[in-house]
Amino acid sequence: MLTQAVGGKGWGSCFAPCVPGSLPRMRIAITGATGNVGTSVLAALAQEPAIDEIVAIARRPAQQLDPRVRFHVADVSRDDLTPVLRGVDAVIHLAWQIQPGRDEDVTRATNVDGTRRLLEAIAAAGVDTLVYASSVGAYSPGPKDRRVSESWPTDGIQSSFYSRHKAAVERLLDRFEQEQPQVRVVRLRPGLIFKRAAATGIRRLFIGPLLPPQLIRRELIPVVPDVARLRFQAVHSRDVGDAYRLALLDDDARGAFNIAAEPAIDPPLLAELLGARLVPLRGGVLRALADVSWRLRLQPSSPGWIDLALGVPLLDTTRAREQLGWTPRHTATEALMELLDGLRTRADAQTPPLAHSGSALGATATGAAA
Repeated sequence: MLTQAVGGKGWGSCFAPCVPGSLPRMRIAITGATGNVGTSVLAALAQEPAIDEIVAIARRPAQQLDPRVRFHVADVSRDDLTPVLRGVDAVIHLAWQIQPGRDEDVTRATNVDGTRRLLEAIAAAGVDTLVYASSVGAYSPGPKDRRVSESWPTDGIQSSFYSRHKAAVERLLDRFEQEQPQVRVVRLRPGLIFKRAAATGIRRLFIGPLLPPQLIRRELIPVVPDVARLRFQAVHSRDVGDAYRLALLDDDARGAFNIAAEPAIDPPLLAELLGARLVPLRGGVLRALADVSWRLRLQPSSPGWIDLALGVPLLDTTRAREQLGWTPRHTATEALMELLDGLRTRADAQTPPLAHSGSALGATATGAAA
């Protein structure tokens, strides 16, 4: 095991034994480093003196201005990552596949089987720390009138493949922690993650190409469906990136942390933000509309996403705020309105999952969803 830094908390572990008065140095690896959250994690670590080198693992590399970042082209679903992880102090695991939503064998190969293979590589390479991108989507159905802590069951929403996969990985991590107690494991469970630069990637994954960007304007959205239990939490991607930074560098951080900003967003708040009027709609009708449009291939999101949105609980973020010292700089409404502006202006970023030229079926999301 690596020696903890003098003064310790907040600096992580040293790549070599620490010398009193010196800064600790870490070598970390990030899977899914080019997506919504991955780009924000890299930004959060850009000025972090504790990081000596970042191995960014992705199927398609992207340009990086940070000289400490070097890309390693690999696919977690099939490539052996053990040699890549040798000498790495910590792994941040963000790689996650949302499309093709019509072929669960493909998505599960990355999400569940790929995570299992990564855990085996972490153990074989002797990595000390794993910070994993879990989600509110891992939780079992829960309340919308109060917040739940990290102890809420993580059995998922069974009609959502995304949620089933998140729940399955939670079980993999439970077993991994029992078998590899020397590895510090952190699970971050955020709500919906938005930023302007991720708009094109999110549109590709969840909306599809048929909705003209010009229609995504406040004055052109006259109504908001008033659906019972349509109450969700959002958080800015940059704030999530900072949560990963804090979890990575705090040697005392272990277990799960809920990550979300206030306020919780519901139809009345959406109507107020958009200057629209509320129209009552039953959840079953909303699901049926999603099902029909999905079957007709008008949009890429299966109706399980509606079940997920209506089923998951609201998150209590007390543990992240008190133990990690995490405080979001953006409100949930600011994050949402930034995304809507990005959708209207066709904002993107110069990484394969987020750029206009990215492949719709090959897109790998890193926390774009719940």
